[in-house]
Amino acid sequence: MRYVILAPVALLAVVIGVAAVVYGEADDSPGLQLLGALLVIATIGLGVRTIRRDGRQ
Repeated sequence: MRYVILAPVALLAVVIGVAAVVYGEADDSPGLQLLGALLVIATIGLGVRTIRRDGRQ
């Protein structure tokens, strides 16, 4: 049931991260691209961890 609550938040974080990477590319800003990539990677990692932990219980 937690997936119903966490899925829209995770999706929003991934969309913001991808937008940061795209905008950083257009603006030639490596820092913004790095932050966007880290946001996407962290969101996916936390999502996988949540799914794996729920499977154990």
